[in-house]
Amino acid sequence: MSAEPDGIEAPPPPPSGPRLRTGRRWQVVAAAAAVAAAVTATVLVAASGGSPKDDAEAGATAPADGLRHTAIEISPGTCGSGWSAPKPGRQVFDLHNTSDTASEVYLDDPRTGKIFGEVDGLAPGTTRPLTVDLGSGSYAFKCLQNDTDAVTGPTVVVPGKQPQGPAAAPVNQHDLIPPTLDYQKWVGGRIDELAAGTTKLEADIDRGDLAAARTDWLTAHLVYERMGAAYDTFGDADGLINGTVARTPGAEKDPGFTGFHRVEYGLWHGESAASLRAPAAALARAVADLEAGWPDQRMDPAAMGLRAHEIVENAEQFELTARTDYGSGTNLATARANLDGALAILTRLRALLVPRDPAVAQLDAALDRARRDLDAQHHGAAWTPVGKLTLSQRERIDADFGDLLEQLAPVATIFEVRRTA
Repeated sequence: MSAEPDGIEAPPPPPSGPRLRTGRRWQVVAAAAAVAAAVTATVLVAASGGSPKDDAEAGATAPADGLRHTAIEISPGTCGSGWSAPKPGRQVFDLHNTSDTASEVYLDDPRTGKIFGEVDGLAPGTTRPLTVDLGSGSYAFKCLQNDTDAVTGPTVVVPGKQPQGPAAAPVNQHDLIPPTLDYQKWVGGRIDELAAGTTKLEADIDRGDLAAARTDWLTAHLVYERMGAAYDTFGDADGLINGTVARTPGAEKDPGFTGFHRVEYGLWHGESAASLRAPAAALARAVADLEAGWPDQRMDPAAMGLRAHEIVENAEQFELTARTDYGSGTNLATARANLDGALAILTRLRALLVPRDPAVAQLDAALDRARRDLDAQHHGAAWTPVGKLTLSQRERIDADFGDLLEQLAPVATIFEVRRTA
């Protein structure tokens, strides 16, 4: 779009340094993007038991996969050419780019714009398959090449009375601006809460009350862990506030090891209040700087759909394995806060998600189940350390997160911003 309202822009490039939590976040973003690409067919194409058949009609073959294949030309002048004998059922369109530039290709309903399948980055002179399961109705291929307007091919009517499978209306950048601004405002409130919490933690340590500091450390840390979708916008502040070091002897003495986990290590490894004053003060300063600079930060609307999956995957990788436990044994509390963070994103995307995802109820159920099973490990002020879980408890929680990630993957695909013109 030509101009962005205040509060919206692309995120900064990923910071360098293997120890930063931010760096891991960017790896997870990339992984979630790959998942989103992998599940496009799941979201936009419904698998069915349509029986394969030999077909002698023009452009159709029956190769080793047993599915009906139709060769389709992709170019501005011949977008969608070759589909002359439409039939319902599971089938493959072999898309061949006859132009000299790469193209995105959508198969959509020309009346509603709902997308049934897509191929990104179809290079010149190449052919790639698009597997779809079509019901009866109207369809057209849309070809989108760089620096040119979208071209919609001829409308093709698939005969019969077979129901159409799931399809998703495309989401554009403008759709995502209101929920992004609302989320950014919510994060601002959490940063204020975080600043109050780290100031209290610093005061506990200054007066030598390490028991109170351990309690207030967890409270403040969980506030931070609920803001996972904003970490990329935090930039270097994320590493200063929540950085980690390798789990090797002596690594915690690295002067670059700062933030919550540095204070955690000291609080749960017998360090004195005097030795923790500087790390606690540095944490409070980093949060204060974040608080002061947040009004000038801008979040990327196009990334919003990835964030819930990213948060949960990060929790599975680092919290359920206790890789970020520096002594407190509170990884399950962190994972629970991460689920709250995922919910904060989903809540703001819900109005766009419900009409596009027929499995929202399953997603809600998966999130609720994961939250309940983590809550069962919360006993008063204490949380069960990951290493103290029984085998059945661990398997149940791992299964919860695996199912939740499967339910969240289509969300990333649905909210991928697509060109429509």
